[in-house]
Amino acid sequence: MHTHRLDLDDPSVREWDAIVLASSAEDGIVLDRSAFYPGGGGQPPDEGVLLWGGVRTRIAGTRKGDEQYLIPAEGDPLPPVGTAVRGALDDERRTALMRTHSGLHVLCGVVFRDYGALVTGGNMEPLSARMDFDLTEVPDGFRDRVAEACNAEISADRRIQVSSLPREQAFAIPDIIRTATNLVPPEVEVVRIVDIVGLDTQADGGTHVASTSMIGGIEVTKLENKGRGFRRLRIRIV
Repeated sequence: MHTHRLDLDDPSVREWDAIVLASSAEDGIVLDRSAFYPGGGGQPPDEGVLLWGGVRTRIAGTRKGDEQYLIPAEGDPLPPVGTAVRGALDDERRTALMRTHSGLHVLCGVVFRDYGALVTGGNMEPLSARMDFDLTEVPDGFRDRVAEACNAEISADRRIQVSSLPREQAFAIPDIIRTATNLVPPEVEVVRIVDIVGLDTQADGGTHVASTSMIGGIEVTKLENKGRGFRRLRIRIV
């Protein structure tokens, strides 16, 4: 009864047809095909609607358990099992999250390349985010230098490619894990790779734009000292 993940096949999909496989007020709705990103890796879940039989069910969130469950807005009707539905994402929200996620990968690539720092945490909302780094020494002008370097990489219009590799091959790529702790569960046999060509290659499960120019621009709004050599950069996508 597993959902086919259209969001992983093609992150540009915004509308699609599907069949309801399961439906309950306790668990949510399971579709045979879905472009809803369930959340993870710091990227929040998508929102949107299901249209069926002249009815609209708003999807307020998504969670991934043994299945991908769509969570309806409170009070909205549940489509019965077997119902043909039309799914649609909140395009503005998804596109903003894709730009933001790709922007974080540019930031991660720049800080790792120029300062050798690994990521210790991060989070994002549409067009704003934070990323934490293990960086004991912070040189003068660090914040401005990082912002300048990130925007240079964005202007370079680097392609962002997504592929999948068997675990052994993926982990043979140097520096494929950019976090201080490997967050890829041991039971994952196929690893999804996001490659900003010429800048950053790492394991990742989220959605991204097709090139760095589609990010727009990055403004580093704040640099915080989180103690024990951990530094937090807050960014805004402009």
